[in-house]
Amino acid sequence: MDSAIDIQGKTLKLTNLEKVLYPAAGFAKRQVIDYYIRIAPAILPHLAGRPLTRKRYPDGVEGEPFFEKNAPKYRLDWIKVAPIWSGRNRRNIDYVLCDDLPTLVWLANLAALELHPSLSLAADIETPTMMVFDLDPGPPATIVECCQVGLWLREIFEHFGLQSFPKTSGSKGLQIYVPLNTPVTYDSTKLFSHALAQLLEHEHPAQVLSEMSKQARTGKVFVDWSQNDEHKTTIGVYSLRARERPTVSTPVSWDEVDAAHKKKKGAALVFEAKDTIARFEKLGDLFAPVLTLKQKLPKPGASGIAAAGPVPLEGIEIAAQAEPVAGRKRSKK
Repeated sequence: MDSAIDIQGKTLKLTNLEKVLYPAAGFAKRQVIDYYIRIAPAILPHLAGRPLTRKRYPDGVEGEPFFEKNAPKYRLDWIKVAPIWSGRNRRNIDYVLCDDLPTLVWLANLAALELHPSLSLAADIETPTMMVFDLDPGPPATIVECCQVGLWLREIFEHFGLQSFPKTSGSKGLQIYVPLNTPVTYDSTKLFSHALAQLLEHEHPAQVLSEMSKQARTGKVFVDWSQNDEHKTTIGVYSLRARERPTVSTPVSWDEVDAAHKKKKGAALVFEAKDTIARFEKLGDLFAPVLTLKQKLPKPGASGIAAAGPVPLEGIEIAAQAEPVAGRKRSKK
């Protein structure tokens, strides 16, 4: 079934609305579009102005997906794009800018279930506005173990006077964001995040892994610091995920993270589309500070963080043993 609708003065033709994209949940394209319309006030501020990579599932989550960076040639003439130079491709890539509701609905109609925005704004592509840590559990570890690692990360951030904000990945892990919104380079965020990942692995070698290794993943949480790269993207907050059910990458509070860890209830951090809408209506956007909070990374060399090159364990150990700020208590678990 097709339908033509008018949204904010833009006419859209919606197609195959009854096509089921999540077979196990009976969740159709019509419901995908409805979700994105209802969550638009929350998600649009986090997408606006950012080059957007889409992961499309035209045959549903059980079909073959594909990533799409370039805006399709058949896009409507009012869809905004940002030409970003790609050194790897030796040409500009025209990224879609999802700045408004009509564009968001247009993407949903294309079965772009997963939305992966850049950590930078298109207007200043070399400057990340945030730093991200993707905590990925290796079975039998789960999101419960990710919660523990996330809490350890928060302690370190607090040591440096930085606030951080957690969200579920919508899959099996947890992601921690540190808003910056100040002049910084990807080289700096990558070096700093790598140092913190190594610090965690040094302090908790039985639970944490700082480098990708399939052989060493079992039962550990991989702290993926490498997402802090101009050429990489992380699933956007409030984006659907292409899992068996329509789960969402959902902001959570640190209290919820702590409770899930203490009670060993990872299911408490699994949210489907309807749950995320209800949370937003009740709690507002828990991720709003990520857009505006201004923070600066410690200067190179501060508290043992190396200025360049591989991060020495000796320097990391110094950082871990430095005098805590604001009564930081180092967990020994």
